[in-house]
Amino acid sequence: MQQPAVPELAHTHTRPIHWVATATALAGVIAASSVLQPDPATAVQPGRSAAEAPRAPGPAPDPAEVTFPIDCGPVTVRVIKKATGDLDGDGSPETVAVARCDTAMGTPPNGVYVLTRGRVPGADPRVVATLVRPAERLNVAELGVRAGSVTATLLGYSSREVPNCCPDERRRTTWTWRDGRFTSTDAGTAFGA
Repeated sequence: MQQPAVPELAHTHTRPIHWVATATALAGVIAASSVLQPDPATAVQPGRSAAEAPRAPGPAPDPAEVTFPIDCGPVTVRVIKKATGDLDGDGSPETVAVARCDTAMGTPPNGVYVLTRGRVPGADPRVVATLVRPAERLNVAELGVRAGSVTATLLGYSSREVPNCCPDERRRTTWTWRDGRFTSTDAGTAFGA
């Protein structure tokens, strides 16, 4: 039998010292990784401040916890419709509420309001936008939030002579959050509704 030209390699036979050296090196790597940590993770994208960071989803604002900007004199404000959804793309739902004075007679005009919560956990909900003012003499027949937009069917009057009981105009309106405000588009007006 012929002998190899290269002497037998020492590392082909494991000895306890090899295991001790491997364990020591592994312990050093683990110790170094516990000292050298990456920056804390945040939801803030580069170039954005923490105030602009998306909020963690929470419950939609409850209209019962809000004071609406409606003057109803001695009667209370009543919420007659509501819809929820993320309108501004921050990951947290807003509530759209239709409110009016709670009277037993007549058809009081409606106000349409957007409610949100602050970025601080547990903050009270507040009105951040008015989409329809009661002074516009409109009533809301349908309300919805779809794909980040508010849609409503509004009933109105062609003149001051038309009685409050019988609106004679109907239009479909959509509000979308753009460039820091709500913009609206109307799908036309139908008379004799």
